[in-house]
Amino acid sequence: MPTVWEALTIETYRRFHAAVNSGDLEVIETAIEEVIHPDARFHTAEPSGLTAIAMQKRIWATLLRAFPDLHVTVDDLLCADDKIVARQTVTGTNTGEYRGMPPTGRPVRYSEIFIFRFADGQIVDLWGVVDVLSQLRQLGHVT
Repeated sequence: MPTVWEALTIETYRRFHAAVNSGDLEVIETAIEEVIHPDARFHTAEPSGLTAIAMQKRIWATLLRAFPDLHVTVDDLLCADDKIVARQTVTGTNTGEYRGMPPTGRPVRYSEIFIFRFADGQIVDLWGVVDVLSQLRQLGHVT
């Protein structure tokens, strides 16, 4: 049984997840501003110099432009103390430009794992591993 803190953390994550699956960039951006702390850090392999909020907004704008029917399914959700680990499957159809490449019309299905650290009801750290290679192979951009 989750603690009160863990239950609140899970609820915050689920609000963000529901916004992501709305397909509405305005809804997603509002959720980003509500659930991610202004000083949050987004730990990525490619540092951008952007805040976590700005980076998340850019990512979702890019993804929705390329995959308007994007859907994220939570396969596993683990919560302990101040962290949530989400193993997810992402599906969508490439009908818009993506990574400088024209749309292919092909469907994609790939996996990702994210770790979110929370403080005071907001995300303060994000780490993620996305299977971009599988995504690009399915689009025919790499072999």
